[in-house]
Amino acid sequence: MPDTLDPHVRFGSNSGQPVTRRDGLAKVTGTATFAADNTPDNMLYAVFVPAAIARGRVTGLDTEAAAAHPGVTHVLTPQNRPPLQGDPSDKPTMFSFRFEALQDDSVRYAGQPIALVVAETLEAANEGARLLNPKYERLTPRTDIDDAEPYAFEAAGFGLPANTVHGNPEAGHASAAQAIDVTYETAPQYHNAMETHAVVAKWEGDHLTLDMPSQAISMSCAGFAYYFGIPAENVTVRSPYLGGGFGSKAIPTGPYVLAILAARMTGRPVKMMLTRQQMFGPVGHRGQTRQRLRLGADDTGRLTVIDHEGIAATSTFDDFVEPAANASQGIYAAGALRSTHRAVKLDIGTPGPMRAPGEASGSAVLECALDELAEKLGLDPLELRLKNYAETEPGTGKPYSSKALRECYAQGAERFGWNSRPRAPGQMRDEDGLLVGWGMGTAFFPCPMFMAEANATLRADSTAVVETSAVDMGQGAWTALAQIAADSLGLPLDKVDFQAGRSGLPDGGVAGGSGHTATAGGALHAAGGDVIRQLGEIAAADPDSPLYGAGNAGFVARDGRLYVAGDESRSEAYTDILARSGGAEIAGNGSASRAPETAEQHAMNAHGAVFAEVKIDPDLCQMRVTRLVGAFAAGRIINPRLAESQLFGGMIWGISFALHEEARHDHKRGHIVNADLAGYHVPVNADVSGLDVITVHEEDPYVNALGIKGVGEIGITGTVGAIGNAIWHATGKRVRRFPIRIEDLLTS
Repeated sequence: MPDTLDPHVRFGSNSGQPVTRRDGLAKVTGTATFAADNTPDNMLYAVFVPAAIARGRVTGLDTEAAAAHPGVTHVLTPQNRPPLQGDPSDKPTMFSFRFEALQDDSVRYAGQPIALVVAETLEAANEGARLLNPKYERLTPRTDIDDAEPYAFEAAGFGLPANTVHGNPEAGHASAAQAIDVTYETAPQYHNAMETHAVVAKWEGDHLTLDMPSQAISMSCAGFAYYFGIPAENVTVRSPYLGGGFGSKAIPTGPYVLAILAARMTGRPVKMMLTRQQMFGPVGHRGQTRQRLRLGADDTGRLTVIDHEGIAATSTFDDFVEPAANASQGIYAAGALRSTHRAVKLDIGTPGPMRAPGEASGSAVLECALDELAEKLGLDPLELRLKNYAETEPGTGKPYSSKALRECYAQGAERFGWNSRPRAPGQMRDEDGLLVGWGMGTAFFPCPMFMAEANATLRADSTAVVETSAVDMGQGAWTALAQIAADSLGLPLDKVDFQAGRSGLPDGGVAGGSGHTATAGGALHAAGGDVIRQLGEIAAADPDSPLYGAGNAGFVARDGRLYVAGDESRSEAYTDILARSGGAEIAGNGSASRAPETAEQHAMNAHGAVFAEVKIDPDLCQMRVTRLVGAFAAGRIINPRLAESQLFGGMIWGISFALHEEARHDHKRGHIVNADLAGYHVPVNADVSGLDVITVHEEDPYVNALGIKGVGEIGITGTVGAIGNAIWHATGKRVRRFPIRIEDLLTS
């Protein structure tokens, strides 16, 4: 078992309790300070001008009119923008993308920054931006996946291989008694966190302070330091509260860089906050995909091949490609597996990681295709999945670090009442005459782990302070991490002062990939263990301590006392141990990461099963998801209340993916026509009812020292396909695009 702790130190338990969020009161009372709430003295406001075309170049800007407007102090264009020390085309960190920062007059997507106006007030900056009145030389935009030829490449998003083959797909196709060949499409989706991107930048000499939402504080320091030619330690990022992130707030972007540049140029703090419309362009999105799935099975329903091809949209100037086809590599035991990716370069902003990147769009299609095969085989969808249950990872043969998917299927199906489902579609109606359909999908998500560090200090009064630059983007991380820290120190939660959310603290890693609790929590666990180890050494060496000589036996730390393992009649309070040793504080530190050999030996994934009920008006084809039951096995659950909330959020996002979210381009002009929350639909309360989450117990001794897998993204996977399958079961109509619209059912 990979563990950074002394095996002789054992802990009590604060985790596993449904503690309410520590940041909840500040947020509901309005005292939480988000990035844009900061207003340093002498501050200026910056507004960038978004391109109104998708392809071409800027031929004119009325800079004189903008500069003459009262309150406007500066107008930045490609002609007068000060130089950057780092090239915006470079990628200095793992989460860096090429971005537009007024390098030239070219326009590569609608919404691209083409100028920046700085003013004494936000109103003046907005009016100055309007007065620029851009003129363009327009070229025909390419914004649809059919507007350019797909091309091959070597690596998809996150450096994942573009093509992966296991076994002999051709032989698998040839030996199949039953087969399907289907193509599905998923729409482009845009990050729409409640808090849009914002930054308040302040320079003091060559030191830069940034108030900004960041999912990767230390990495952000390194990225901005590169672009501005200063040491990373000269950058301070403060990010105590985030109003959602979903992947986009881990990445330095062009608007951020321009605001920072303006602050350095003016010598004054500068604030920029993107409008909702400006979120549709320069800050990432989930790219459009077209996926072809060819599945083959023998007469018993055993899969002979899963052949998954994906075409994904990316920008003309960068190469992030949604790795959707990789979703077929790790779930079902097929005789052969093949995942291939190609890309199409379009005049759009660069896609990027968006909650469950690759798995969300890939599993949506895979789960629907599997149901199409089940229909052809005459099998119940759950029966087909169980026939192809993988005991080891299909592509590699690695054993799973743990896998309780069978239990997820069983518990979810029982709670939902799946056994009552008729095999044929269109057989169920409710008392109002609405069509009723039931569908299911398998949920899964990998368990990445980043590197993190933490400090812990035990004070003489038996309180403690713990430190790491972890971030909380609304999921309750600071609460769960504080529970882990308190547990590691054997203290009640209210005795632990948890410090996080800013650089200068130990690197808390990245809040992404559903790996933040395991990563930052592992570092806190190790730091607390270091403190308790030192405390135990002091007590075991002290003849006046009841613990004298007990070092080899080990200790249990609980409620501010050390107990001899196996003999709880021998114990002593932390305060007494410290008092006799001079009352000094004990400082510990710890780090967490996954050893490469551990990752090589086991396949590490969270698993689950989602069951969906939909009701559809047979005349109007209006659709409602009326019930969702999700059963998830995600290792150790630190806080059941927060985990349930995260899983609810993922399942709601699944509803959004299946029925609502779609950015629509005007393909003639190239801009997105629904770039706001009036036209870009996301679920509201009326769209969500009957959510039910089951967390299936799972012990994982390999995934990390805490046994945590993560719950942030797995709820999306499985849910989308379950809803698509339920719509088929209600209507007998198979729609092969997401989101599914009323018109799809009317015309299919």
